[in-house]
Amino acid sequence: MHHNKMMRHNKNGSMHMMPATVSSVDTKTGVVEADAEGMSLRLHFPPASVANLKAGDKITLHMGYSQ
Repeated sequence: MHHNKMMRHNKNGSMHMMPATVSSVDTKTGVVEADAEGMSLRLHFPPASVANLKAGDKITLHMGYSQ
């Protein structure tokens, strides 16, 4: 998988950003379907935070994990 945006690594995890296009939003559950870098993603957010998103919106995902 190729990441052409900012990426940071450390021994306990990783973080990066990627542009995405929203394909659907469920404002009751906070589930957002998006396409990013050729992948379909299913993302979970607090419902209030996605109240203004709609299909077709261009967003930037800030993703990371830690161990």
